[in-house]
Amino acid sequence: MLIVEPADRALTANQADAGGVLKLSSGLFTGILPKADNIANSPMDWSGTHWTELVSPLIPDEADKRQVMIAHELFHRIQPGLPIATPKAGDNAHLDTLEGRYLLQLEWRALAKALGAPSPAARKAAIADALLFRTARYARFPHAAADENALELIEGVAEYTGVRLGLATPQARIAYAIGDLRPYIPDATFVRSFAYATGPAYGLLLDRADPAWRSKLASGRSLDQLLRTAMRLPDSEPDVAADRAKIYDPDKSLRAGELKRDEAMKVRAAANQAKLVDGPVLIVPLKHMNYSFNPQTLQALGDLGTVYPTLRLIDEWGVIEVEDGALMAKDEKTLSVSAVGVEASGLKGKGWTLTLKPGWAVKAGPRKGDLAVTPAGGASQ
Repeated sequence: MLIVEPADRALTANQADAGGVLKLSSGLFTGILPKADNIANSPMDWSGTHWTELVSPLIPDEADKRQVMIAHELFHRIQPGLPIATPKAGDNAHLDTLEGRYLLQLEWRALAKALGAPSPAARKAAIADALLFRTARYARFPHAAADENALELIEGVAEYTGVRLGLATPQARIAYAIGDLRPYIPDATFVRSFAYATGPAYGLLLDRADPAWRSKLASGRSLDQLLRTAMRLPDSEPDVAADRAKIYDPDKSLRAGELKRDEAMKVRAAANQAKLVDGPVLIVPLKHMNYSFNPQTLQALGDLGTVYPTLRLIDEWGVIEVEDGALMAKDEKTLSVSAVGVEASGLKGKGWTLTLKPGWAVKAGPRKGDLAVTPAGGASQ
């Protein structure tokens, strides 16, 4: 494991690196992380060693949160070698829509009720409701089941592992999982973060219903499918979801909050499209990218892709650092930032800075006013 301080890129590790770059100091190993490497809570290969990288300011002060986060990130380091299916992740754009978010939060409320249920019968009834709201969401959005399953198998299982190993007692794990399901954050986006709530909830319920469930993850079956089978529940009928919603949103305050947010998001989406699609942009190609971002802030922009308000991305051409919005295309082949007010060098614009490696240049793009990062010689790579 290595911990990085973003201000000066100083790092501290618990073991030596294979490349021999780090220096032993008071029982730990220290050095400087090169600028070519991203700083993020994630696995990374550096100096011949496969690490769990942690960002110092992002390590929580609260013991429970700190232990969960560290166990989560340690799991990610070994996750690729485990017998867990890894379907291609979708963008979960439906979770930035009114109905997608509403049905997700109804599911969360039912899962919280199941986790805290006083009896097996009450638990089973609440699980049935959670699966009903999920089924209704999947009926409305055709790609939702595959998209959500992909992220839950990556981040959901990792967060479950963090809760399962980071907390000492069943009571602490249940309380933590319920805490993640209860918050309603009007400005939050769930497209990349929802699995941090659903993963521990489904995992802990499966621990009780089918202790062998983790051995079945190689099949690619989703967490909800595994739980439905373990609980011997029949298929849900989406048509009754509206009636059951009255139990979980009796005063319709959740619905009202989502309606208000939806209007604000439409305004924001229009502004992002004007800036990152319709207006002049700098386009950078994506081939071997590695990037860090805040999953709580993303905004889906339909078939156009996903807006990252902040981002640091590394690829074969260099590094781009974004503080005022970038659009990653749905096929993940290009990234666009606004070219309005770009400096003559083409390396700095409003809210972004580009650092190119030798052999790359900024040239005229496909539309008038557009710019594009291309090989300096003009040949495609």
